[in-house]
Amino acid sequence: MMTLSLFDEEENRRTWQEPLCEGALVLRGFALEHDVAILAALQNILTESPLHHMVTPGGFRMSVAMSNCGTYGWVTDRSGYRYAKIDPERGQAWPALPELFMKLAQEAAAQAGYQDFLPDACLINRYEASARMSLHQDKNERDFTQPIVSVSLGIPAMFLFGGMQRADKAIRVPLAHGDVVVWGGSARLRYHGVLALKTATHPLVGEHRINLTFRKVS
Repeated sequence: MMTLSLFDEEENRRTWQEPLCEGALVLRGFALEHDVAILAALQNILTESPLHHMVTPGGFRMSVAMSNCGTYGWVTDRSGYRYAKIDPERGQAWPALPELFMKLAQEAAAQAGYQDFLPDACLINRYEASARMSLHQDKNERDFTQPIVSVSLGIPAMFLFGGMQRADKAIRVPLAHGDVVVWGGSARLRYHGVLALKTATHPLVGEHRINLTFRKVS
């Protein structure tokens, strides 16, 4: 098992931009400054709306545990993929999007050239070792002029960023704690996913990776 020291390379990293293609880039270390506060806010959200493993329309249990905050939450079950204002597990509205989350998403989007981003949904995914996310497009939103902002916390992951067709070759992008990926414009509907995670431990997050994905749904 790999163990990551909080005071090793993370403390020496500084934010820099790594372009992936036109309209998409990685902001390395962008969320590091606020990681403790982000995780504290996240704990409050998950106390109210706990993570659970959703089921795909095909009847498969997702390896990634999920929850949401904001006006809308992304859900999946036998009836399909969609956004909903109500957490189906609790029958209540999703927890509010914390101000810290909103500010982080907006500042990351602006750094990538997307001004006036106003997300109304934050998908929360928790990965364990061997969990993965197959290549897919984010296309349940109404306005594709708005970008996607994806924040990585915890153990490392290998992000796959492909083309406009599922069969297009995907590049592999290693993501570490605090990295933020932003894609929009001509890259907005590119296929993307996450390879199966390797066993590791992060001092703040334990043996998990947390991914916060901000989107403008309505």
